[in-house]
Amino acid sequence: QVQVVESGGGLVQPGGSLSLSCAASGSIFSIGIMGWYRQAPGKQRELVATITSGSMTNYKDSVKGRFTISRDNAKNTVYLQMNSLKPEDTAVYYCNAAVRASTRPAYAAYWGQGTQVTVSS
Repeated sequence: QVQVVESGGGLVQPGGSLSLSCAASGSIFSIGIMGWYRQAPGKQRELVATITSGSMTNYKDSVKGRFTISRDNAKNTVYLQMNSLKPEDTAVYYCNAAVRASTRPAYAAYWGQGTQVTVSS
């Protein structure tokens, strides 16, 4: 079975930095686009950043210049480096990956369990 596991959340002061990691494991044939999403209290889940298998990136406007998404295809891992964090970045951050399992004919979306990021003084 394909699993997606996130790590790296925590509490940080405004202006600080955090780095999130998300690793896919299991019987994987290939991984397409990967991304990070977040959901703040009382708000809908929103896209933060995506990265293709060829490392082409896309960002939510409010995080451009502060967040950097990257991936290591050999490790089936996507990262989110978050700098200059603001209180409004507080949310549960979720990893998503389009994965084609070795035993399946098509890609499917897999979600991580979510990791809490809290930006507060």
